[in-house]
Amino acid sequence: MSEKNDGANRDAKRSARERLQVEREREKKREKRRRTIVVASAVVGVLGLAAVVGLIAANTKKGDSSAAGGPVTAPSGATGKDALAIQAGKPEAKSTLTVWEDFRCPACKAFETNYRDTVHELEAKGLLKVDYHLVTLIDGNMGGSGSLKGANAAACAQDAGKFPAYHDVLFENQPQETDDAYGNNAKLLELAGKVDGLVTPEFRKCVEDGIHNSWVNKSYEAFRAGKFRGTPAVLLNGKDIFADQANPVTPQKLKEQVEAAAKGSGGGDAAASPSASPSASASASHSASPSAAAKGSKTSGSGSSSGSSSASSSAVAKSSATSAGSRAGSAGAAKGAGEE
Repeated sequence: MSEKNDGANRDAKRSARERLQVEREREKKREKRRRTIVVASAVVGVLGLAAVVGLIAANTKKGDSSAAGGPVTAPSGATGKDALAIQAGKPEAKSTLTVWEDFRCPACKAFETNYRDTVHELEAKGLLKVDYHLVTLIDGNMGGSGSLKGANAAACAQDAGKFPAYHDVLFENQPQETDDAYGNNAKLLELAGKVDGLVTPEFRKCVEDGIHNSWVNKSYEAFRAGKFRGTPAVLLNGKDIFADQANPVTPQKLKEQVEAAAKGSGGGDAAASPSASPSASASASHSASPSAAAKGSKTSGSGSSSGSSSASSSAVAKSSATSAGSRAGSAGAAKGAGEE
């Protein structure tokens, strides 16, 4: 009887050990599965985070590409320091008009409306060349991307040898300052249709891809470094034509001074050295209405402003000077030019 009990006890103990061993094996398997799930979840989480970060980075890069991303690609024939100027007129011309402009800037349009015919006449005679610097002041002040995309499209037009005509078309069709119409490439391409032979597959691609965006932004950096008070900033042979608000350079005076410089007389006060520091110049701020400046002349079209009477030219100058003076001291202009 005792042996039977001992055998039963041994069997019971063996059975208990076996059950414990089986349970331990099960627990090991459960723990292994649990670790696998935890590791898998962690991997999924890391991958998910990487995907989100990648998406953010991709979106950021997309934003940069439309604003400042990519290499600095200067348009064909760009000149000056860092190739930041687009030159119109004959390179051998004795006088140089340096113009810093924003295609969304109403004061820039007023300047173009009043002085365009005279400038083109002097260019055609080989007496004046114009260095255009394109900036994005209004984009920073008002939001949007029309200044940038308009400038890029103009640079694309330079590649096609059509910059002067397209430059004028953009100012002639300028939207209201608060309307970012030029932020739409389709609008820029539509206006390009007004320039014979401009709309080609190459031009379209250049506009849509923002080929010159980084170049435009570099130009704006140079504008800010120059400490101009606003746009347009206009210098004749290095001297701000609106510096003396009581006696500004009217279209007629501009013509006279350029012609005098060509004859070797130096053109009076306008004969300042081209190397004069731009930081000393002041100009009309973009923020004021162009209506006052526009009163001095009729809408530009054919013919040259030299045909207008001296009284008319004086009126244009006074209105331009009023525009320049009233805006140059404004806080908005100071902010836009150097504190943006």
